[in-house]
Amino acid sequence: MQALRKERGWTLQQASKHSGVSTSAFSKIERGELSPTISTIQRIANGFGMDVLTMLSDPTDAPSLLGRRSVTRAGMGQPHLSGSCENKLLCSDLKNKRITPILTKVVARSPDEYKVWPKSDAEIYIWVLKGTVVVHSKLYEPLELNEGDSMYYDANTEHVWTSKGPEDAQVLWVLTA
Repeated sequence: MQALRKERGWTLQQASKHSGVSTSAFSKIERGELSPTISTIQRIANGFGMDVLTMLSDPTDAPSLLGRRSVTRAGMGQPHLSGSCENKLLCSDLKNKRITPILTKVVARSPDEYKVWPKSDAEIYIWVLKGTVVVHSKLYEPLELNEGDSMYYDANTEHVWTSKGPEDAQVLWVLTA
């Protein structure tokens, strides 16, 4: 992120303004002192005018000019850990995607475990693969989703997910660009 910011000649304050992420948080993320949520990463990527995986990828990787296909083998995926979820970004080798598929283990048990409730301009589709997820929102009452349940929602309202019960819930979700 720091390289992208400097490439544009932006100060931390300008990067903050473009992304909607506070200057302090942006600085901590650049220094590796804060692990951002996927939604925060998406806000930063949008501020830079790119998708999440392109922002996180090695800039020396040559883009593919032929066809669009990607495979993520079982148990694989680009890891992204936050305090509340263990995420694996799927098909992360494709650049400039319109959607980002993510496999997530929800480890949070309470909304209080989130320092910030994320929101973004994205739309999210979530499908519960295992366990029970509770979707908390500043707009709606908490909603329980059980194994096999799915939901599509607008993520511009602050929201968080928690697991209910003894096991961590596992979800497959898709985030729009």
